[in-house]
Amino acid sequence: METNSMILDGASVASEIKEELKERIARLTDKGITPCLATVLVGDDPASETYVRMKGNACRRLGMESKRIQMSGETTTGQLLAVIRELNADPTVHGILLQHPVPHHIDERAAFEAIAIEKDVDGVTTLGFAQTAFGFGLYPSCTPAAILAILDAYQLPLEGKHAVVIGRSPILGKPVSLMLLNRNATVTICHSKTNGLADIVKQADIVVAAVGKPKFVQGDWIKPGAVVMDAGYNPGNVGDVDYDACLGRASAITPVPAGVGPVTIATLLKHTVDAAERASARAV
Repeated sequence: METNSMILDGASVASEIKEELKERIARLTDKGITPCLATVLVGDDPASETYVRMKGNACRRLGMESKRIQMSGETTTGQLLAVIRELNADPTVHGILLQHPVPHHIDERAAFEAIAIEKDVDGVTTLGFAQTAFGFGLYPSCTPAAILAILDAYQLPLEGKHAVVIGRSPILGKPVSLMLLNRNATVTICHSKTNGLADIVKQADIVVAAVGKPKFVQGDWIKPGAVVMDAGYNPGNVGDVDYDACLGRASAITPVPAGVGPVTIATLLKHTVDAAERASARAV
């Protein structure tokens, strides 16, 4: 059975989010406050360098401040923790992003946990995860939040739907599963050790691909009319879904690029503006 697939244009959703942010940033600027995202980059990973630059450019285009902290690959866990604590104490910094991955000798989890909850705009702390799970997290992980933002922008229903999430990372697969559950979807979480994965995916009304393998999800896995959210990004601008094979079976699908990615960055900016507004309210 073939369907006419709706392309879920993440770029347009991201543009709408940013347009709304411009007004909020202007109001903060009138109060003498510039929303500031501090990005910490350890080492010289080229992909991380690109991501940090993209986020910095996105901030500047909206009139936000981007504070970049570049640290050498020889940085110790203690040195990194000290920098994060300085940023926690800096009232001009509203959000802190530690670019993943850090060099192997650094305790990444300890570094994430050092980020103050009110500045955890990327949703990487265990406290932030727990608050998201309970349904009151202020800043859920940005890619899961982006996935829900796209579904909401296109008014795709979640309640009562069977969502299959492929992937269980602490900043994508797990939080998006809980966020969907909190929206009254029935959620199945799958991963690399799941037996009969294709048969499980075939039951899904909504498929979230977050496994980190190019073109992993095959066209014949998709139930006709299902919604496919591809959260993967692999070399060559390839997602985790075989897009061409799934196009025509899915009722709606995100492309790669210009799908979930742009909304993830817009969500990070939104969380930073949210944090700046909350900091402003506390200061009154």
